[in-house]
Amino acid sequence: MVGDKARGEMNAFQRNESKETLFTFISAGDDPPKGDFPVQKKSPKICGSNYPLSIAFIVVNEFCERFSYYGMRAVLTLYFLSFFHWDENLSTAVYHAFSALCYFTPVIGAIMADSWLGKYKTIIYLSIVYVVGHLIKSVGAIPSLGNQAVHVILSMVGLFLIALGTGGIKPCVSAFGGDQFEEEHTSERSKFFSIFYLSINAGSLISTFVTPVLRGDVKCFGEDCYALAFGVPAALMVLALVVFIAGSGLYRKTPPQGNILLEVCKCIGFAIKNRLKNRSRRIPKRDHWLDWASEKYSKQLIGEVKMVTRVLFLFIPLPMFWALFDQQGSRWTLQATKMNADFGIYVLQPDQMQFLNPLLILVFIPIFDLGLYPLINMCQFNFTPIRKMATGMILAGMAFGLAAVVEVKINETDMPQLVPEESLIRVLNLAKNSVQVTVQDRDLFQQPVEAFPNPAEYSKLILNGEQQSLRFTLQHQGLSLAINYTVKEKSVYSLIVFEAEGSLSSRLITDLEAKPENGLAAVRFINGLSQDVNLTIDSKRFIAVQKNYSASEYSLLERDKYNNGKCVTETGEFTLELGLLDFGASYTIVITNVSGGAVKTWKSEDIKANNVHMAWQLPQYLLISAGEVMFSITGLAFSYSQSPASMKSVLQAGWLLTVAVGNTLVLVVAQAAPMAQWAEFVLFTVLLFAVCVIFSIMGYFYVSVDPEDLEEKEEKRETSSRGNMISLVTQKTKL
Repeated sequence: MVGDKARGEMNAFQRNESKETLFTFISAGDDPPKGDFPVQKKSPKICGSNYPLSIAFIVVNEFCERFSYYGMRAVLTLYFLSFFHWDENLSTAVYHAFSALCYFTPVIGAIMADSWLGKYKTIIYLSIVYVVGHLIKSVGAIPSLGNQAVHVILSMVGLFLIALGTGGIKPCVSAFGGDQFEEEHTSERSKFFSIFYLSINAGSLISTFVTPVLRGDVKCFGEDCYALAFGVPAALMVLALVVFIAGSGLYRKTPPQGNILLEVCKCIGFAIKNRLKNRSRRIPKRDHWLDWASEKYSKQLIGEVKMVTRVLFLFIPLPMFWALFDQQGSRWTLQATKMNADFGIYVLQPDQMQFLNPLLILVFIPIFDLGLYPLINMCQFNFTPIRKMATGMILAGMAFGLAAVVEVKINETDMPQLVPEESLIRVLNLAKNSVQVTVQDRDLFQQPVEAFPNPAEYSKLILNGEQQSLRFTLQHQGLSLAINYTVKEKSVYSLIVFEAEGSLSSRLITDLEAKPENGLAAVRFINGLSQDVNLTIDSKRFIAVQKNYSASEYSLLERDKYNNGKCVTETGEFTLELGLLDFGASYTIVITNVSGGAVKTWKSEDIKANNVHMAWQLPQYLLISAGEVMFSITGLAFSYSQSPASMKSVLQAGWLLTVAVGNTLVLVVAQAAPMAQWAEFVLFTVLLFAVCVIFSIMGYFYVSVDPEDLEEKEEKRETSSRGNMISLVTQKTKL
């Protein structure tokens, strides 16, 4: 069985890791290069064991680097949304452009390490680039430093350098750790990888929980402290670099030996070019298109490239899985901002939900390996690697189906989407009795509006153009008032009706058109007193409201109970109790009178609070994490078993590129085809299911092989067919 062979070739640590942690293993798991190298001094051992002391520096370096990367990325989407005030589609597109770049650049790092600088110098130089990027990114998040253009430029430069740094060192660090062990210490090397990747998961888990706390719970410059949220990961990356350099004198450093990926690309390019040059019918056909490279490259290399291309062909549908998976940090985080995050003993930040993925991975892998897979084998079901990967795709698609359902429920508390020549209006009757309101040529408010209505519902107002002057007629206990107001399209209004000095009066004020961002609560005040008031909501927020039913601007507040406010008038200072201002809600608070040392208020919920709890995201995280275990780990083990030893780094590059392409797909959809969020989730679900069918068909026709057996067959076939080859009339390449 291919699956059994794959599992046999995996080190123990592989069954304990997520997609990210497995990426660097394929080249790292190969034996260190053999050949005539300068004699390396032996590193001191840890407590008399066979473990080199140098690996302690490498493990600590990796923990700090992964903390740095995942901590920064956890808050990135909300940074774009709140700090730059970009819309959700642009924020998502830039997030995934950055993620894609992080998985394109490992190819550059591998080429630098294998063909030029060696692993040690590559890690040092690109880590310096990494640190500079973090520092620039942190400085760019300081609000007082320049205008928004400066912030955007600094942030984009910082992200580019971070992507170059994190991607560049990705294929080097674990391989460099493997190089520290002597040939005979294979068991210790395997256990080192377990510890190494445990440090990755630990860094990811801790940072995705802690960094959002630094962003949301710590305030600096009067708002969320993104400078601190980026600064702490920057400090961890500086520490990672310092720790790595500190162990310099202990490392075994192997010189660069050439990059097999470049050789493979050259071989494929030569085969294609040679075939195009020799299209004459007089030239015999060859069994495989790669055989056209035999004039320049060895039969062994061509045979190995053939094995690799068979697996790479199976990689073609895989980017769609990553397109869904990596939206945990973008679309799912944005979804969490519109949910109720109160878990009773703790209020979770929306970007903290991402910590569930590394946590669930650590829980699921032993359950799957020790429980689920053996149980399936006992049932005599042939659960091949291809079937496992297809099942992982189905689980990810189901996760997005659940996300679509959750999104539909969330939208029930949203304000209606307005179209041109359409507005919303409601009446806030602050008089003592009901008021009859009529609007020119409109059948609105057919029933009298009660005093202090709760809730005060909005009605749709159809206009004749972009704006229109409408005549409003108000009747209240024999009093009548007719007044004209200009109403603009795609706007939301409240018509305030009140009594002033025995007569009826009104004001038309503008309301919020959408929910406050990031789960904040919006509140404004209407002063029904005959004197100006100065309000203190908390220790840092002061609001002045003029008398006679003047309205303040909206203030955005964290979700909390505000019962210790102050109201200062000409006659004294009074207590102001607002109660709970909930996630995503908008409130109008009317100050009606002052008595007994406290201000009497009436609170209207203009936009409903987020009533879908964030816990409803847990099922979709469970499904996509289970899908990752079945898709990512199985896929890497399968491809590892299907390739010759010298080509595992090529498959690593191909695997990384599927992640990059998947993120690029999200970028394209977010920018080229904007749609309702629930519809986008459904689109990705359908696309992944369709790709899963295609992948299953490809897998059905795929014949599993043993690379060693295939190499022997290829050599025999090439030997037997050598006599049938003739010279090529147009071939000019040096043989």
